[in-house]
Amino acid sequence: MSAVPISHDAAALNVEMLRRDFPILSRRVHDRPLVYLDSAASSQKPRQVIDAISRYYEYSHANIHRGVYVLSEEATIAYEHAHESVARFIHADWDEVIFTKNTTEALNLVAYAWGLQHLHAGDEVVLTQLEHHSNIVPWQQMARRTGAVVHYIRIDAQGRLDLEHADALIGPRTKMVSVAHVSNVLGTINPVAILGQMAHAQGALLCVDGAQSIPHMAVDVRALDCDFFAFSGHKMLGPTGIGGLYGKRQVLEQMEPFLYGGDMISEVTFAGASWQDLPWKFEAGTPPIAEGVGLAAAVAYLEALGMPAVLAHAQHLTRYALEQMHQAPDIAVYGPEAEARGGVISFNITDLHPHDIASVLDHCGVAIRAGHHCAMPLMQVLGVNGTCRASFYVYNTVGEIDVLMEAIGEARRLRRR
Repeated sequence: MSAVPISHDAAALNVEMLRRDFPILSRRVHDRPLVYLDSAASSQKPRQVIDAISRYYEYSHANIHRGVYVLSEEATIAYEHAHESVARFIHADWDEVIFTKNTTEALNLVAYAWGLQHLHAGDEVVLTQLEHHSNIVPWQQMARRTGAVVHYIRIDAQGRLDLEHADALIGPRTKMVSVAHVSNVLGTINPVAILGQMAHAQGALLCVDGAQSIPHMAVDVRALDCDFFAFSGHKMLGPTGIGGLYGKRQVLEQMEPFLYGGDMISEVTFAGASWQDLPWKFEAGTPPIAEGVGLAAAVAYLEALGMPAVLAHAQHLTRYALEQMHQAPDIAVYGPEAEARGGVISFNITDLHPHDIASVLDHCGVAIRAGHHCAMPLMQVLGVNGTCRASFYVYNTVGEIDVLMEAIGEARRLRRR
């Protein structure tokens, strides 16, 4: 039975009960209870997701869209149900949801399948200084191939986007605005709907990197009016190996496929080929069927929690952690206040390298991320080589933040050696 407390009130989110659903949280690391604070990289998985994948492999595994026997029909139904679940979760139609390996592949799909077809010399792509490499490098490569130019919206001292600069950059030559919904480094929640209005006013499209938003907040692609929305399953309690791309139907229908092969074709002759309808047109070969089943289970789990409660819990933890860190004069914290960010905090400690800090914390049982977080251009803007990053999710507690602060105290001893 599920231990998920069904509530839309953050105060009623029973985290201690919820934690029983996550087997890995019972582990000890270096003889300390595991405190997992790296969910921005990849979340842990509840038993409901693990069991759904196991049941599929044990009872229903077969290839889809190919067989007329029971197992194939069951697998097909389960995989198509996963599309429907994700579509409902983000307020899209099921055939507008394309399954990919992850956010990176989804953004590459947009860059290649849309960019090569629509970008020409002198066209402009507008990004931000907050972007993950996955939303920078593909567009840089498209610019190299097509002669387009990439521009970056500045951030202010608090890590917020400079909307006046955005308004100045997004102009008649802009063809695409591609922006992170939530920064994976600073946690900044970006006003993507406003950026979309700027883009659409100039005839450009809006692509949203939702890797850090879909795990934590209610996403309505219709309300955002985005043309594309990319995400990963493994950051939202789902398995690795599956993510997705939402695209407006009229945009997707105009695009050529990204990959070619089995299952994405309607007809093949020695002279040529025609393509399947959406979304299969963009899902070549045997898809991640078991992973789709697991993703559907993750969506069901989050829906039971209620996304307003999920976001409120993350911001509650972030607010508490920021209060603790601001009391320490040797801790530099990057990014805006808790109300303007998701459950991510990047910080440094004076005279200590982030990797050294992370190593000490690991010996205290605390798992955080250290480095440039696949955002090297942002590190240049911040004037650092890297940061420590603690990120929170539904299974984290205030007590674990206290353990984090105690472990940071242990790390300070490195300065005395």
